[in-house]
Amino acid sequence: MSRKTIVVTGANKGIGMEICKQLAKLDHDVVLTARNRNKGLQAVNEIGSNVSFVELDVSNKESIEKFADRMKKRSDSIDVLINNAGIGVGKAGLSDANVSEIKEIMETNFYGPMQLNALLLPLLLKSAEGRIINMSSGMGAYDDLEGGYAGYRLSKAGLNAQTILLANEIKGTGVKVNAMCPGWVRTDMGGAEADRPVSKGAETAVWLATVKKIPNAKFLRDKKVIPW
Repeated sequence: MSRKTIVVTGANKGIGMEICKQLAKLDHDVVLTARNRNKGLQAVNEIGSNVSFVELDVSNKESIEKFADRMKKRSDSIDVLINNAGIGVGKAGLSDANVSEIKEIMETNFYGPMQLNALLLPLLLKSAEGRIINMSSGMGAYDDLEGGYAGYRLSKAGLNAQTILLANEIKGTGVKVNAMCPGWVRTDMGGAEADRPVSKGAETAVWLATVKKIPNAKFLRDKKVIPW
């Protein structure tokens, strides 16, 4: 397995940090990003070798542009981008939703990946096996759009649509774009009652980032394609 340069957003804790840990153990060059510099550096120190920190706030256009410029100076190419950063504020349904709250969620969960994908695509296109992995959720699946959490559900449904659109737009370039659901994972967002450890939640992302043959324009959980 060749050594890959892999960017993981929102990775100072939870699933993102676990993805970085597993990839670093496989001897890949991992770029861990987070909004908070101190927390990001702390995560890097905990993981140890094969990982470096670059500050990035995916809800901020200037931060995204600055990060992209830094990556272009750091390397001629990127092999994998894992859009893991996400927030899940608010339990309200659409009928009583706070529009400002939904906009806040969309900035991180939808617009952030969209802008980052566009700016890093030139580097991904230079990779022999470029890949974009969008961390979505079963809560954004079209057959499960009920039960509140409207902002989070809409953001993930939108991310799923974005995945298909970009994959089809760049079909034939060699860069593959997929979305994945980690399942209900014991993190700050998932809560202590969740049925999966972070190691399981990270598993599909690591698999998509590293195995030789993967699908394109698909939604996956546990390394298997699931319905959108």
